[in-house]
Amino acid sequence: MLDENAFRKHSEAALEALKKSLLTAEEDGDFEVEEQNGVLNILFEDSGARFVITPNTPIRQIWISALTTSFKLDWSEEAAAFVLPKDGTPLKPLVARLINQQLGHDAVTL
Repeated sequence: MLDENAFRKHSEAALEALKKSLLTAEEDGDFEVEEQNGVLNILFEDSGARFVITPNTPIRQIWISALTTSFKLDWSEEAAAFVLPKDGTPLKPLVARLINQQLGHDAVTL
């Protein structure tokens, strides 16, 4: 398990990179991105749905609440990224897939 400082460094970098990609993708999708205190919120205008992406420091994971499901990503030294343990999907591709599922079409690539 990462120590707290390493987790904070990796999670802040991952979430900042994700935020930049999402802000660029906003133009092609029907959603808005907001950041509050290190938590990313993706708001869908048509449905009123919200995805929440947040670091969980005590257990060293990034959590995504989306599509009535919770996704918990662990740091992978091998991938040098936060990944979904069950299939190894990295943070950005996972978020893109979830957004596209919410929108009902492939509008977003991160």
